Amino acid sequence: MIREIFTMTYGKKTDIEHFQKEITEEIRPWGKFRSFPLAQAGSIKIITVKSGEVLSLQYHTKRSEFWVILDEGFEITAGDRVWQPKMNEEVFIPRKTPHRVRCIGQKSARILEIWIGKSEESDIIRLDDKYGRK
Repeated sequence: MIREIFTMTYGKKTDIEHFQKEITEEIRPWGKFRSFPLAQAGSIKIITVKSGEVLSLQYHTKRSEFWVILDEGFEITAGDRVWQPKMNEEVFIPRKTPHRVRCIGQKSARILEIWIGKSEESDIIRLDDKYGRK
């Protein structure tokens, strides 16, 4: 199940409703797989965060983000919520929601990130950044 941070409506349905509708899961003798809607993806990344490091507190105006937590050791801030997600947890970050991820584990950790909506790297509004970026 996807942890939805906020329900923010853009038109008749929320980004998460459109995205969830197109996620499919198939059971096989060896296990299962989930397929995510490529047509809505502006980018697909695996982000690696070093132990003790933190991404900027930021939000985006043109995209929402869908994350799958690949490793343990993260602390996520999204809106007013702060928590330590479990491995394989799915997180939806609606556009305009301030968010950040911090690696609090003893080793680097990874997140699979899918952008929902057409966007680019310049669609980052940084609210706080330990590296002094704007």
